[in-house]
Amino acid sequence: MANSADQIAVTVAKEYFARLDAGSAQLLDLFTEDAQIYFPKFGIGRGRSALLDVLAGLGGAIQSVQHPTESFVYTHAGNRLAVEGTTRGVLKTGTRWAAGETPAGRFCNVFEFRGNLICRMHVYLDPDYAGDDKARFLWGTEGRSW
Repeated sequence: MANSADQIAVTVAKEYFARLDAGSAQLLDLFTEDAQIYFPKFGIGRGRSALLDVLAGLGGAIQSVQHPTESFVYTHAGNRLAVEGTTRGVLKTGTRWAAGETPAGRFCNVFEFRGNLICRMHVYLDPDYAGDDKARFLWGTEGRSW
């Protein structure tokens, strides 16, 4: 059975994804002032302003995104929580992606907590949501299960 720290971390992570999908400004309230943020192609940033920078970059490309938290896998150790999950969404170009149907849409976030706030979030995914980087499909795409 999960302990209360595990339950709090999972609750905060679920709230993060809900606020992210809703485009809620209260997303920042889940982070410490000095939080470390990592996102592919962005690198590592510090503070809530770094999170705003990541969100602004994504907001320039993504029209909508959904994180179905009911299918996520949560692995908790100490003050860290790894969340493995999927997404679906639409880019501003109209291109759609959905894990299981397109190459994009699988991710892993690693959250670190200080108390009930996120002090570190590293996001691991391929940010090529549209699958435009054809040269890096080293094994091709034919017959693949996404």
